[in-house]
Amino acid sequence: MTKLSVLYVCTENICRSPLAEGIMLEMLKDHGLKKCIKVDSAGIHASQPGHKPDARAVKVAGQMGIKLRGIRARRVTSADFVKNDYVLAMDEGNHQALKEICPPEFMDKIYLFMDFAPESELAEVPDPYYGPVAGFDYVFELLQKANQGLLAELLKQINKD
Repeated sequence: MTKLSVLYVCTENICRSPLAEGIMLEMLKDHGLKKCIKVDSAGIHASQPGHKPDARAVKVAGQMGIKLRGIRARRVTSADFVKNDYVLAMDEGNHQALKEICPPEFMDKIYLFMDFAPESELAEVPDPYYGPVAGFDYVFELLQKANQGLLAELLKQINKD
């Protein structure tokens, strides 16, 4: 069976990318795929390495039965492009920053995350950090939709074998 790995990337790795990671971990658990697909998250800047996700992200995830335990902020490294099959940027700024630090041979691994939610009119996941908790609810919905599309893509990859 093919093993795949996914890295979610936002700016600081305390809002969007930890939420996306938590949502996918729950989806993988529900589908019995935790041993087949590895997920992680990181930030372009991650100026507070080791910090837990934003309390509002934790709250919104918890309301949906998802725990963000063990997720800590960290910065994207060059090793991330080697070890991950999908490097998913939350917005165009993150996308461009990833392209700037990615070795040329791994450029095909970088995607805008919302590309996996083609039914959505949005190309980017907005950063909810400077807004109210309602923004985190909205972002959660977007991340859930994109993760559903991503999971469908990952299942195609796994089932090739």
